Amino acid sequence: MAYKNLQHFIRTLEEAGELVRIKCFVNPHLEITEITDRVSKAYGPALLFENTGTGFPLLINSMGTERRMAMALGVERLDDIAKDIEALMRNITSPKNNFMDKLKMLPQLGEIASWMPKVISGRGECQEVVMANPDITKLPVLKCWPQDGGPFLTLPIIHTKDPLTGIRNVGLYRMQVFGPTLTAMHWHRHKVSARHFNEYKKLGQRMPVVVALGGDPAYTYSATAPLPDGVDEYMLAGFLRKKKVELVQCITQDAQVPADADIIIEGYIDPEEEYILEGPFGDHTGYYSLADYYPKFHITAITHRRNAVYPATIVGIPPQEDAWIGKATERIFLMPIKMTMLPEITDMVMPVEGVFHNLVIVKINKEYPGQAIKVMNSLWGAGQMMFTKMMIVVDGDVDIHDMQAVAKYISENVNPATDFIFTKGPMDVLDHSCSKMAFGGKMGIDATKKLPEEVYGMNDSTIKHKDLNFSSIQNYFPEIKAINSSLLVDDISMVFIAVKKARKNHIKELNEALFKTEPFKNIKMVIYLDDSIAIDDIADAVWRFSNNVDPLRDHFIVGSSSKDEAAHIGFDGTRKTKEFDDFDRDWPNILTSDEATINRIDAIWNELGLGKFIASPSLKYRKGIYNEGAVVED
Repeated sequence: MAYKNLQHFIRTLEEAGELVRIKCFVNPHLEITEITDRVSKAYGPALLFENTGTGFPLLINSMGTERRMAMALGVERLDDIAKDIEALMRNITSPKNNFMDKLKMLPQLGEIASWMPKVISGRGECQEVVMANPDITKLPVLKCWPQDGGPFLTLPIIHTKDPLTGIRNVGLYRMQVFGPTLTAMHWHRHKVSARHFNEYKKLGQRMPVVVALGGDPAYTYSATAPLPDGVDEYMLAGFLRKKKVELVQCITQDAQVPADADIIIEGYIDPEEEYILEGPFGDHTGYYSLADYYPKFHITAITHRRNAVYPATIVGIPPQEDAWIGKATERIFLMPIKMTMLPEITDMVMPVEGVFHNLVIVKINKEYPGQAIKVMNSLWGAGQMMFTKMMIVVDGDVDIHDMQAVAKYISENVNPATDFIFTKGPMDVLDHSCSKMAFGGKMGIDATKKLPEEVYGMNDSTIKHKDLNFSSIQNYFPEIKAINSSLLVDDISMVFIAVKKARKNHIKELNEALFKTEPFKNIKMVIYLDDSIAIDDIADAVWRFSNNVDPLRDHFIVGSSSKDEAAHIGFDGTRKTKEFDDFDRDWPNILTSDEATINRIDAIWNELGLGKFIASPSLKYRKGIYNEGAVVED
């Protein structure tokens, strides 16, 4: 389904009971974030803030549930898109035995052609109003979190072209606003637009860049999609909406943008110009990404529809709206991976606690020894999957969308001494646990049922675990401040421990000592976290662990001392410091609202029309911050 514009999508959400209009004034400076954080974590509605103190209403959380994400892409279920892709690929790649078989393909080829973007003449709806003096500060740009370096555009669809080939790339990167006509352009070194920038730099030419906001939500999604290099994102958008994207020429830059977008920001980057210090920014990991230098973007024109709506999102401690954008990618791109690269894959999931790149669970049809390891290595070499920190491969009939079931399957089928695979490679720039930026350790877990060739020593899934007596354990190990052994009740051999780290090699030495004690003799895995973290919530504990661990550096294997005992592995998921870990990078803080903003939203909640009061999620997480800054200070 193609939406005529963002207003069409808003009406569709409202008619479906999926949108609330907020009519009272809410400040884009921190307050919209606080409201949205409460609503998104409660899986509440899309929000249209009609009074932002500017001439533009603001839409947020519009894709904040699986239902709304499917609505944004015009389907009942996200898996419907994967089925369409499978049918298309099978038809195109199936053998054609004669002329009539080939002739039958013509309608389908014509349909594919109808998805290709088309440049139309004249001006589009996105150019109905031209700002006489472009000023981005007239838009309701959010300052999301207290330690953010300033206001940021969070859903900008950014258009660049390769200066050598003319091939367009459409991506989604945040933009910090520094003044009426100046922002930063935050693209990471691995992104296609960053490569375009490097080409302009070699040529000594200014780089035209244009930004679209709004329009059909398929445009926003397509800008995030992990497409192969050189594939036009607007072709994907055309496929999703079953209608080609119509583009119009910009008024000050040689670039084309969707005619039905809400707001267009045109400008350029001068490769010879010094970078600007951008950030910090409260990022999708749930931590601040810290300040760094990025190119300056100079605005030459801003145009918009007469009734333009400013689209935004917030990211932070999961779950947030971006979790559902990631879910769409998970479901849509499963089929191409399966059909073109790894036919043994039957399903794949990126749990929200892993914030996309930290954790992926893959299910396969296993036929031969070592197949799980082959799948891991193949995926680590595939596009943006190269950033995956931890990959778990299972088989059988386990439901990989049920994290409890996956944990039990791992516990039953894994020998810590032999089934954990460690390597290193490129990491997401936002990964703060790496000793070196964007380069660190990775881990694969072969949790498949083992064939005879793969069995090394004991891996007894029938082991029964004894209750852990916290008081008794703490008597021997006073640095242990809390233990969550709740998974042992279901014979999941994993324990979370909150520890007060106080010296070098503390976690390694504690791990070795614990596994020598009787209570831990048959426990396979222990995850150590800081004592400031409430480890009673396992989802939060996994989120913290997956962010804070470099698996290669931070794992400690302890072999079994007898054939009746399991091998063991411990992971150091604590904060890393120079003093105790020889860690030289700054460590970021987690994201929470400040007390003044929380109190302000509490006070106006009844005016918002959002129904039953929702307490601030930050009240829970403020207990785990180290200080009020973006960088943790000792």
